[in-house]
Amino acid sequence: MTQGDMAKPLLRTSSEGVPSFTSTSKMAIGILGSGDFARSLATRLICSGFKVVVGSRNPKRNAGLFPQAAEVTTQLNAVNQTELIFIAVFKEHYFTLLELKSILAGKVLVDVSNSTDLKHQTESNAEYLASLFPDSIVVKGFNVISAWALQSGPRDGNKQVFICSDNRDASAKVCQIARTMGFIPVDMGSLSCARDIESFPLRLFPSWKKPFLVSFGLFIFFYFYNFIISVLHPYLTKNQNAFYKMPIELMNVTLPCVAYVLLSLVYLPGILAAFLQLKNNTKYKRFPDWLDQWLKHRKQLGLLSFYAAVLHAVYSLCLPMRRSARYELLNDAYKQVQAGKENAWVEEEVWRMELYVSCGIMALGMLSLLAISSLPSVGSALSWREFSFIQSRLGYVALMTATLHTLLYGWKRAFDKNRYKFYLPPTFTLTLVIPCIVLLSKLCLLLPCVNRRLMQIQRGWEKKAGSQVLEGLGCFTDSLPCESISNV
Repeated sequence: MTQGDMAKPLLRTSSEGVPSFTSTSKMAIGILGSGDFARSLATRLICSGFKVVVGSRNPKRNAGLFPQAAEVTTQLNAVNQTELIFIAVFKEHYFTLLELKSILAGKVLVDVSNSTDLKHQTESNAEYLASLFPDSIVVKGFNVISAWALQSGPRDGNKQVFICSDNRDASAKVCQIARTMGFIPVDMGSLSCARDIESFPLRLFPSWKKPFLVSFGLFIFFYFYNFIISVLHPYLTKNQNAFYKMPIELMNVTLPCVAYVLLSLVYLPGILAAFLQLKNNTKYKRFPDWLDQWLKHRKQLGLLSFYAAVLHAVYSLCLPMRRSARYELLNDAYKQVQAGKENAWVEEEVWRMELYVSCGIMALGMLSLLAISSLPSVGSALSWREFSFIQSRLGYVALMTATLHTLLYGWKRAFDKNRYKFYLPPTFTLTLVIPCIVLLSKLCLLLPCVNRRLMQIQRGWEKKAGSQVLEGLGCFTDSLPCESISNV
């Protein structure tokens, strides 16, 4: 440390009048409110080394609800002892704090409330609080953290804390407090961003909406396609009632199609991104928005693929339990007796089925590893190389195994004209299109001449005006790490 740094005071006051601390250790923090969130927040702050003063309208009644290290007193005393105060009360109760308006002047107020309506929101809770206390500095934050996450620590909940304020020094102070508590602060900008932050907890699986719609669309398409071939065709041509197949058999045929196509859609955007980099001779050009969004939703697509594969395995195990399967087995046995066959063993069919089931089990096992490693608690325990190996190389092996599983299922059926009902090809032939494109494209990228150029581009090489330029050794595009592109 230089002599100039030694001369700097530990406590300085910014031009905006907000005290800034180089260390938040033993800092006194106030909390107004005595609800579940206030109690969890007080517990977490104390465990992080802060002094906590809780302001309550009934301090004697609520003192036993808080940790012994927390000082539970009146709201007036809590405000007088602290410079940064968490407002842990609902928006409709903000007016009860107006009697403290003069004392709260110049202090930092952290609003942790959430909106109750996602639509027709003209003013955020934080902006409303700022209008009630214009002489105070309002910071929005910690509203996306649940009381359970505060008690259990960031290991069992979301680590990100979104923070915004019109005062940069106040935001920096709250960010430092969040960092000390073990969370990851994300500065969202001015207080006008509080509307978006408050709407986060109201959104139901925002990152899952598009993947779910894709999965649902694939399911509807394949289910209806299988319905035409397996149910509608025999009913119209032979007057056979096969509607009993709809609950289980059609589901069991549709689910593997969805799982197989979704798994290929996980790796297709990485292939497209790699070809774009080869075309542009640089990694510094942004991907199209649709591709960027596709890359960000690969995890959700992979988990939905795993879910469909698991359902397919369960349905397959239930097939022999159906009453219709028992009737069909008895009918086949009766036909064999009538035909005078003593042994119905077909060596080729036996081997095909053994290999078909074995490949399906191996593919499901590898999908299980992919799904487990995508969980944050598991992925954080893996190194980048380990995570990349599982998600990329093992993922492609799973895709190839699933392709072999599909080919063994089809076997000679693709060349049987009786399988083409209403001149429609069998379902498994449709599912092979996208996965085969992905595998063949990946094979092209692995060619030495292509792979060498791709690795150079991802290490910073680019071509400008006929010259080769190295922009540095960083391997991040504007959208995604280059390892994710090359490996996935």
